[in-house]
Amino acid sequence: MFGLLDYLKMGAGIAAGLMLYHLYAVSIGYPSARREARAGYVLLAEKTAAEAKAAEMERQRNAASQATEEHRKRLEAAQAAEQAAKDTLETEISNYELQLSQKNRACLLDRSDRDFLLHH
Repeated sequence: MFGLLDYLKMGAGIAAGLMLYHLYAVSIGYPSARREARAGYVLLAEKTAAEAKAAEMERQRNAASQATEEHRKRLEAAQAAEQAAKDTLETEISNYELQLSQKNRACLLDRSDRDFLLHH
């Protein structure tokens, strides 16, 4: 049915087709290689994003810790200043009472008298 020449022509056609497919695949890149490269890129991108997220969370945690420490220091300073002011006021009151007692004078007003004077 087919002669030897026909089989050679078909063989040459198949070889030429495979050669053209190979040239096409090389010029645009093999799909499997492209898929593998994309998969590797996706994994790398996900890893990079996760590392960036972890670094940002670490930075925020450190900033919150530092802010808390600064707030604690300010609170302690404010409490110390308030206590110093109370101590100074108590000292001034006791010195004034001592001066009054040395001059034989006394302030006999109590809290209810003070409230009455303030509200009437």
